[in-house]
Amino acid sequence: MAYDLHLEFILSGRPQRVMQLLTDPKLIRAWSGEEGIVEKMVGGRFEMFNGWVSGKVLKCADKELAYTWKTTDWPEDATETEVHYLLENDEAGTKVTIDHTGFPDEDEMKSHRSGWTDYFFDPMEDYILVVDKS
Repeated sequence: MAYDLHLEFILSGRPQRVMQLLTDPKLIRAWSGEEGIVEKMVGGRFEMFNGWVSGKVLKCADKELAYTWKTTDWPEDATETEVHYLLENDEAGTKVTIDHTGFPDEDEMKSHRSGWTDYFFDPMEDYILVVDKS
């Protein structure tokens, strides 16, 4: 059985700004409070949350980003998952569609469903509303 997530979020920033927030190490630190890196080239290094998750960049374009994802909590032999973002213009700002595929089990899938909201997109939206709107 496949354990995959398909999620959609609306952020106040325009797609170009959202992509900056997803890929610029200084901005990642600003909205997440932790270190992150996204080397914007295929095969580039990806890390978030002080190295809790890491992987390789699969795609980096103006409105698309994809990378592999594996946490330090997973067993060494666990397969990497993939995260694919699509950014689309929305009257409120940007519609972000995420497909996070290949979870090792249902519990990890459920944990990540709430994690995307609680640790990723809610803090990013708060940053946009407080810093970018001031």
